[in-house]
Amino acid sequence: MLKSLTVRNFTAFAEADLDFASGLNVFVGENGTGKTHLLKLAWCVLAVVTDIERRGLPITGSHLQPRLAEKLVGTFRPDSLGRLVRRAPGRNRCDVTVGCRHQEPLAFHFATNSRSEVALDSSPACWLPPEVCDRADPPPLPSPAFLPTRELLTIYPGFVSVYEGHYLEFEETWRDTCLLLGRPLQRGPKEKRSRAILAPLEEAMGGRIELDQNGRFYLRNAEGRMEMPLVAEGLRKLGMVARMVATGTLLDQGFLFWDEPDANLNPRLIQKAAAVILDLVGNGIQVFLATHSLFLLRELDILLASARYRGLRRRFFGLHREQDGVRVEAGDSVDEIGPIASLDEQLAQSDRYLDLEV
Repeated sequence: MLKSLTVRNFTAFAEADLDFASGLNVFVGENGTGKTHLLKLAWCVLAVVTDIERRGLPITGSHLQPRLAEKLVGTFRPDSLGRLVRRAPGRNRCDVTVGCRHQEPLAFHFATNSRSEVALDSSPACWLPPEVCDRADPPPLPSPAFLPTRELLTIYPGFVSVYEGHYLEFEETWRDTCLLLGRPLQRGPKEKRSRAILAPLEEAMGGRIELDQNGRFYLRNAEGRMEMPLVAEGLRKLGMVARMVATGTLLDQGFLFWDEPDANLNPRLIQKAAAVILDLVGNGIQVFLATHSLFLLRELDILLASARYRGLRRRFFGLHREQDGVRVEAGDSVDEIGPIASLDEQLAQSDRYLDLEV
């Protein structure tokens, strides 16, 4: 599990120190306050470490430094890595420290004149608990899943091969997410465990997600199967989650980064998505969300107050734009993270609407 993220002079942030919950972590703020940037940064580090482990390579500076730089550039798509350093007169330096719960943190930095390289300050040899790392054959770190605001089931056919063979102006999260969507389905005991999470998702979608031999996704229901481009976009977003549960990516001790899960979902589906998110947390997935939806936040509050989800660990982060950069306030509820302008505007609109009836 990720324990913390500390940044200095990263994009809109002069400094930010975030301590994560082992369960649900929610970033709340207006557009342009850096919610997605924090999600992508944490995801990049996990994605790099996971990739190195899966290749059977040691987590050392020689492997981490070039891959971290490549991942940051491929994900954020700046002209050069130094463009991710917070703007300031003269030369500046960005420092990033990512803490895991069982080992020393991973820390690195880069400067405004860096084109494609980072300098490593510290790194754990293994990101799993010490007793697991000491095994002769420790299990691999679960692959982190990043769900962008746009669904990817419709672009999946051939996307990975085209992306890797051509220079495309799509961020690397899309490629990596498509790779996870294409994983084979789980069978045996894990398949049975996934059914409890899949049941409400498939009920909301009106069917189950299928991948045919030609690399096309379909929604299968009692009437047959429907081509994915004919399915509503909100349902396609839920379909990505369902597929990753069915393949085991979001089934056991994994990571989910979801940018604006409420986008293109109607209120009824947002309720379903909120319940599925908390079900994933209850199943051992560490979840990171970015949103400015009052409806989603209220739905999460309602569910977290229920007996079923009350014991789940959660952390909320309010992002506030100020003259010297974005400030972060943290708390265990939305009420503890300071006023959020986008949420205040939604409440003010409700008041104005009610005034029309007076």
